[in-house]
Amino acid sequence: MVSAPTAEVLPTVYLSHGGGPCFFMEWTLGPPDTWERMRAFLEHFGRVFADVRALLVVSAHWEAPAVAVQTNPHPKLRYDDYGFPPHTYRLTWPAPAATDVAARALELLRGAGIRAASDPHRDFDHGVFVPLKVAFPDARIPVCQVSLHGTLDPAEHLALGAALAPLRREGVLVVGSEMSFHNMRAFMGGPEVRAASARFDAWLEDACTASASERNARLVAWTSAPFARFAHPREEHLLPLHVVAGTAGDDPGHLVFRDEVMGATVSAFAFGEGSRIARLGGAG
Repeated sequence: MVSAPTAEVLPTVYLSHGGGPCFFMEWTLGPPDTWERMRAFLEHFGRVFADVRALLVVSAHWEAPAVAVQTNPHPKLRYDDYGFPPHTYRLTWPAPAATDVAARALELLRGAGIRAASDPHRDFDHGVFVPLKVAFPDARIPVCQVSLHGTLDPAEHLALGAALAPLRREGVLVVGSEMSFHNMRAFMGGPEVRAASARFDAWLEDACTASASERNARLVAWTSAPFARFAHPREEHLLPLHVVAGTAGDDPGHLVFRDEVMGATVSAFAFGEGSRIARLGGAG
């Protein structure tokens, strides 16, 4: 069933979500204030988009042979990170399932010729509930999660995003949630990590803020970026950005947040136009 179009075309956003349950621990990964600027940005993000009808989220922590759409009517939390304090495996975030958005996403994907499957058992992984528990602590907005494709092909993920683009006119905020730098062995490195991550991040900003055709071409060829495989030894943490960029269509991209965490530069990007973009970027 197609929802009635709204007057507004929502932006689409790629978040860097932090390390594990970093916002909910007494001790931190890194210096005591490591995650405070990111926390503040996520809280601001939640205020900017507090009135959306639903959220559709793509994170790195779900890959499927065909694109999978979460149709679980009562999703719980999937504690899929390891080695953190026991209380972090008792976190709650009872967001309702956006089952109507799931049905619409399956319709759009299949209509675009993308093989897509329903997953009635999938729960929210930490790439969903950790940042969104900070942004939307009341867990009021319905949520649907969509997987990455197991091929990890960048062009396929741009196409996946493009197929979902009509949701932006139906009150659904499409969110990619991961880290723009994800080399676990490099965090807390030294000046060489700081320099390499900054070079990759500058390339990423240039790519995301280019014209849509150039943006997509650069993102398809992302491994040619400076220090690309140093920043992402495996690309699953970058590909939610490709989905978001594909959903953006011809809309411009904007850097809306940048910080250095554990010695590496990380960023968030939004695509679209209008007052929400201006407000979101005000926290960057």
